[in-house]
Amino acid sequence: MQDKIIQKAKELLSGGAVQVVIGYGQGTGDRVRAIFIQKPEDAGRLIMDGRCVQNLAGYLMKHEVRALGRAAIVARMPVLRSIAQLMYEEQFKDSDVAVIGISDANELVDLPDLNALKEYVRANPLKLTPEEQAEVDRLDAMTREERWAFWMEETSKCIKCYACRASCPMCYCARCTVEVNQPQWISVPSHDLGNLEWHIMRAMHLAGRCVNCGECTRACPVGIPLRLLNQRIIADIADNFGEEEDYALAAFKPDDKEDFIR
Repeated sequence: MQDKIIQKAKELLSGGAVQVVIGYGQGTGDRVRAIFIQKPEDAGRLIMDGRCVQNLAGYLMKHEVRALGRAAIVARMPVLRSIAQLMYEEQFKDSDVAVIGISDANELVDLPDLNALKEYVRANPLKLTPEEQAEVDRLDAMTREERWAFWMEETSKCIKCYACRASCPMCYCARCTVEVNQPQWISVPSHDLGNLEWHIMRAMHLAGRCVNCGECTRACPVGIPLRLLNQRIIADIADNFGEEEDYALAAFKPDDKEDFIR
């Protein structure tokens, strides 16, 4: 697989189809990091193994990366889902990005354009793994009071570093609500109320948009299981809105089962 990714990157760069390839490279120690390949002869620096789990899609939104020219990106399923969602939100178009797709079976996927990507994502809808579903079921088995106590305890650890926001490809606003102080929507200090407000607001902004990549939980320095909160919402969205491609909270159907839409 790694050799195929390197070969594809060389072809795209050599032919001028893209000016940069975003992928995984060796970091410090046993870590991997995002790398940006601009020359065909450097494509050999790309790696692909079990450590390569970072969601690279967020880099597509960076003005520094866009300034490099058209990008190709090494994309596992979470990255593919991220790109599909960002396309729906009109953050870029087909001419902005090429995709080196990788299936869950660790095989190279031929995705000649972003329409093909959208079809591939639609054919592979987001589903929780049995382990993830078990964690959601554990939450559901709690009483309302127990769930409240659980999340109050977890969010009380928050130090307001916003690493979850920085790592999430869906958090791309130039100015976040937490940085607005006239009026101030979210309390700045890291106390129980401010922490709860921040995490509830962010969870609602991600409702129907989260791709379950786990970046928020991996980035959290105090170990808050933010992915679990989003997974619970993913389950609610699937139950109430079905497996729609569109952002569930930004779309409606005239025949919606709820009366409020009429």
